[in-house]
Amino acid sequence: MKKGTRIVNFKTGKVIEKAEPVDEEVYFDGGVMITETDLKGVITYVNKKFREMTGYTREELIGAPHSIIRHPDMPKGAFRSMWETLKEGKIWRGYVKNLRKDGKYYWVLVYVQPKYDENGDVVGYIAGRKVADPQKVKQAEMMYEQFGADELADEEIFDCSYHEYIESK
Repeated sequence: MKKGTRIVNFKTGKVIEKAEPVDEEVYFDGGVMITETDLKGVITYVNKKFREMTGYTREELIGAPHSIIRHPDMPKGAFRSMWETLKEGKIWRGYVKNLRKDGKYYWVLVYVQPKYDENGDVVGYIAGRKVADPQKVKQAEMMYEQFGADELADEEIFDCSYHEYIESK
């Protein structure tokens, strides 16, 4: 397996080598994949379905930045939209192409929302993923190809409602 970017797990201090992407899709068979992160996007919880789909162990994931599964085909603009939406206390939804530990990829429809403590302060984020509609994935792929080359693209598609744009097509 070819190695790519190095990711440091902040909890264990171990370095994880992300695999180079391979053009092979693994289809998400259903259920819900759940993760929780702190305010900086460091993973604090993963469920079994998420571990199974990504190929990483709990020990590798807890303490790692959530970008450990970021596929290079995903434009930064989509994540900029996500962070802006979350900082406003809103739920973000979008189609995301993720990178597995073995370099293969999978598509999901992701919902991310702030996690609050008993005082109403945001203490992190919770993300749930479900099976993505194949037609919407095709639309997202075309959009990401168009805007992905310009990682700093400031197109309307990456505003806080980009998922609505895809849903409307």
